[in-house]
Amino acid sequence: MLRAALSRTPGDAVVLRARCHDNERDFPYGVVRQLFDPFMNKPGRPNRPDRSQRSEFPAESPGGYLAEALPGVDATASGAEVGNGRHHVLNNLFNAARSLTTRTPVVMAIDDLHLADDASRQWFSYLARRLDGLPVALLATTADEAADPLTADLGALGHTRTITPGPLCDSCVAERVSATFGAPVDPELAAVCHDLSRGNPLVLEELAARLLDARTSPGAPDLEAVLRIGAATLADTTLSWLLRSHPRAMELLTALAVLGPGADLATAALLAGQGDLLADEARAALRRTDLIDPGPPETFRHELVRTAVLARTDPRVLVALHERAGALLVRLGAPAGRVAEHLMSSGTTGLDWALPVLRTAAGEAAADGRWDDAACYLQRALAEATDPALIQSLTVQLGTVELHRDPAACARYAARLAVAADPVERARLLLPFANPVLALTAAGAAVPFAEAAGALTATEDPAGELLLPLAAQAVLAGQRTAVRRAVASLRAAEDGPAASGFLGALAAMAAAGGRSPRRAVRLAARCVSGASPAEAGIGVLGAAMAFAWSGRLDEAAVWAGRVVRSAQRLNHPGELALALLARSDIAYRQGHLDTALSDADRAARLAEQIHVDELVRAATALRIRVLLRRGQAPDESRLTGDALPADTHPLIRAVVLETRGLVAAARGDHEEALRLFLECGHQLAVRGIANPACVPWRTHAAQAYQTLGEYAAARTIAADPLPGTDTRPRPAPDRGPVIGTRDAGPVRLTPSERRVTELVLQGLSNLEVAERLCLSKRTVDTHLGRIYRKLAIKGRPELAAAVKAL
Repeated sequence: MLRAALSRTPGDAVVLRARCHDNERDFPYGVVRQLFDPFMNKPGRPNRPDRSQRSEFPAESPGGYLAEALPGVDATASGAEVGNGRHHVLNNLFNAARSLTTRTPVVMAIDDLHLADDASRQWFSYLARRLDGLPVALLATTADEAADPLTADLGALGHTRTITPGPLCDSCVAERVSATFGAPVDPELAAVCHDLSRGNPLVLEELAARLLDARTSPGAPDLEAVLRIGAATLADTTLSWLLRSHPRAMELLTALAVLGPGADLATAALLAGQGDLLADEARAALRRTDLIDPGPPETFRHELVRTAVLARTDPRVLVALHERAGALLVRLGAPAGRVAEHLMSSGTTGLDWALPVLRTAAGEAAADGRWDDAACYLQRALAEATDPALIQSLTVQLGTVELHRDPAACARYAARLAVAADPVERARLLLPFANPVLALTAAGAAVPFAEAAGALTATEDPAGELLLPLAAQAVLAGQRTAVRRAVASLRAAEDGPAASGFLGALAAMAAAGGRSPRRAVRLAARCVSGASPAEAGIGVLGAAMAFAWSGRLDEAAVWAGRVVRSAQRLNHPGELALALLARSDIAYRQGHLDTALSDADRAARLAEQIHVDELVRAATALRIRVLLRRGQAPDESRLTGDALPADTHPLIRAVVLETRGLVAAARGDHEEALRLFLECGHQLAVRGIANPACVPWRTHAAQAYQTLGEYAAARTIAADPLPGTDTRPRPAPDRGPVIGTRDAGPVRLTPSERRVTELVLQGLSNLEVAERLCLSKRTVDTHLGRIYRKLAIKGRPELAAAVKAL
């Protein structure tokens, strides 16, 4: 402002300048000395200015008045002059100023008058009241017009003109920034600069200069980088000034920043230890800076202001403030979540009120689906706890939270709790962990549940609400521990989540085995009979897959959709990922490829969010299947990366192997495709999953055999009966040629028996034949037994002779 005003002064005017500073308040007449410095006599020099000075200041020299008025100005001044009265000093200084105006106007410009020493302020007031008829202009700037009594007194004079500049408008800010860059700026960049500077030209100038130094593109700026630079600019300009000029206001602002969003200045004043008087003065100073919104409530205008305040505060001060804030908010009855945030920031342990607050905050966060916050609070609570029973309870609570953000961590907590000696106590500890997400992401995670279920069955009359969920976990992982006892308990149990979850697991197991599809459908129907028509828990997902594997795809899609809605409403990422995978697979079977692709993509993102690579691979496999059916070239890098963990669930492993085989077949590598299909079948057979509707690996393998020219193998693997089905030969017109004879008549072998015979004659062992055909060794033994009986032979050597004799 002074520069702008002085640029309009007449060319022949004498301009005297002074800049006030807080460090010079204790030096009397320090500002006056700055103003009249060109006329002050140095020791050993004449009392009056030399010729060059008179040519620059043609008026009568004020040196004599100054020497008489200001003690210590001239080394030759007498001691009597030093002792002059104050009025005499003020009058001499007035005469010194007046003496300059005899031939030319005089302009006196003083910056930051509110920081001037008291003696200079008094002289300024004395002079301002005696300007009538004198060509003298007094220009003064002050930061706090309302708070400075001198400014208020001078403003009442008739010849005083007060100018209070307002902030720059948005278009003015855009013009100033464009001028700095020398090019038009993006409207968003201009808006951010206006928001950060609040139209303050000094802050804007500094911000624009820093953006230019950082090589920010004016046309396509990185707004995140702009915001970071803006925060640093605020810290180095407005906040630095506030700390120097109004330290109490800076303390209040820091307390407000520590309290965080939603806080007000009244609470911040309590935290800063400021009474009403100090708090009101600090509040008034903050309002003038435009850093806070006048509200109510009085909060930061921009979150970057809070960021800048915290960034410039000493970390040790912040730690102490966070601890005090937590204690204060507890006394004020603030929500547990707010208090917990301050506990997390303070790092202080051993506070008697911390544990209840952290547990309550964790429960609230979990209820809202904020699993990361809940886990952080409980981890801190575990660090605070010392009682073993409390540690065990917190571990259970933390494990159930980790189920929704990191199932691998959940499995570790479950294994830690599974060491309880008492079967009932162990079952109660594991019950909150019983969830299909844990059973299907890692088969090994079901071991503690299977062992706990087995131990529980050894007790007298185990409770169904404990046994059924544990048995369901074991069944989903392919273990039949305690199934019979659980089924017996199911008959007496009431309908509820425990019974529904176990029924869903039983239905899925029955459908996957392929032995009794009707029984699988009955179990699935009973499972969903008590479910809501709008939503369904994760336990119903087993029933949905049982419907799908039994050929009832429409029912399966309905129930999978209900599980999706339920998991989505509860914000259970793991359950939602599983439900989406199931719905994607069902939609693929129905031919709804868009739905299948969309659900697979969502499932992959959720699985990455909870760090479950197995589900990511499964979702990727489902996505690639859709793309292959559409004739598109997929990216298989996610499938062919690191090997799946050894305890990956067989269904997930089989889906990945099947898809890798389809990709290999699509690129023409049918031998690799066949190997992958056979490995897929082997993984399923090991766990007793024989239903071809689960994963149609036999159809794919038969196609690969046929492409490779092995037609007999193709017919064999396509026609091989399922384990557990009736394998007695039935009449058929294309039974095959006669291989040998018995007394009862001609002998005919089934296609499966012929294939086994061919491999045995090649010298393969029963186990090698089983691996080649992806059958169990027991099935191969059964085939060979029937072959020997039909050919009336007793072993392998006779088999070779019998075939040669035909």
